[in-house]
Amino acid sequence: MARLADRTSRIASSATMAVGAMVDKLRRSGVEVIDFGAGEPDFGTPDAIKVAAHQALDAEFTKYTPVPGIAELRRAVCDRYKTDYGVEYSESQVILTAGGKQALYNTALALFGPGDEVITHAPYWPTIVEQIKLADATPVAVETRPEDGFAIRADAILAAVTPRTRGIVINSPCNPTGALISEEDLAKIADVAAKQDLWLVVDLCYEKLIYDAVPHNLPRILAERCPEQAVICGSASKAYAMTGWRCGWAIGPSKVTAASNAIQSHATSNVNSITQKAVVNALNGSQAPVTAMLDEYRVRRDNLIGWLTASPLVKCQRPNGAFYMFPDIREAMAAGGFKSSSEFAQALLEDQRVAVTPGEAFDAPGFLRISYATSMENLREGSRRLLAFVNARAGAGAPHLASTIAR
Repeated sequence: MARLADRTSRIASSATMAVGAMVDKLRRSGVEVIDFGAGEPDFGTPDAIKVAAHQALDAEFTKYTPVPGIAELRRAVCDRYKTDYGVEYSESQVILTAGGKQALYNTALALFGPGDEVITHAPYWPTIVEQIKLADATPVAVETRPEDGFAIRADAILAAVTPRTRGIVINSPCNPTGALISEEDLAKIADVAAKQDLWLVVDLCYEKLIYDAVPHNLPRILAERCPEQAVICGSASKAYAMTGWRCGWAIGPSKVTAASNAIQSHATSNVNSITQKAVVNALNGSQAPVTAMLDEYRVRRDNLIGWLTASPLVKCQRPNGAFYMFPDIREAMAAGGFKSSSEFAQALLEDQRVAVTPGEAFDAPGFLRISYATSMENLREGSRRLLAFVNARAGAGAPHLASTIAR
């Protein structure tokens, strides 16, 4: 029998996307589900961006564009980073991609190969690790610690460097933990990358969703310390509520952009032409909608952490960015007799119709990812159901906790 390529046996399908598919299936069968799995904003795309898309349609801007994107959009990306971070990039250093995921994928294929080790940090967004495998390289995951707020520490990352290390991938703010890497820690890594000629890929897809005024000018650090080894991957998806529009970008040395351009030219070609015009408006226009969304996420975060930690069996770190809570449910699992967070999540869905993503998806058994990119009403009701589930399975528990949330 004809067999599949070996690479298909080395990768797994997306566990985060699987939760969404399960919710969709239940809803189509008439089952009401509170979805805490969604990795996308629940806000609509800002009106000005949609107007720009309509104008592009009216102008019949519906043909192929250059593979790396129209010059106007590449310039807008450069200008946005200059305004936000004070760094200068040329259009030849930018390629537009079908979402941040393709930016990372192009980069992995352009930089890594057989025999290479690529370091990242766990808990991790699973796509980062699977893309390293698709490039025929070996991922090396460095654990972060919940008691340290899952902060990404340079010493731990650099301790994993070996003669086979080809690159390091950092995600900040991190999906699923919301943790950040400090400027000081990234500077340490950048200095080693420059000295040892290692690639340093930084995923900034959640860069606009940081809650407090902490120093996080990662592009400037890369530009100053390792410009020839650094690649930044970004996206319009999260900041501008444009997940379905499919537009991300990679910024790096021109030779990396050229290699990514060659790869993309044989894969998807250009980003949707209408989307490109819309993202020009997103980047060049008012950033007030981004601030408004961030302010709402902050309120949701603060309420959610209060509701969840009403149970002594649920432990939460306050995320610094993104829109995910990553509670530690190991005590709740032990009290309820669950062997894994996957088993816990499945039982929660069956008993209470609340969908969450189990920690195994992120190499973090004993945890859950809860997206608060949903309404306050859903967060309140979903938290009530989750605590009711924990209390019921824990037996003695504290049955008053779930009812407290409703008040």
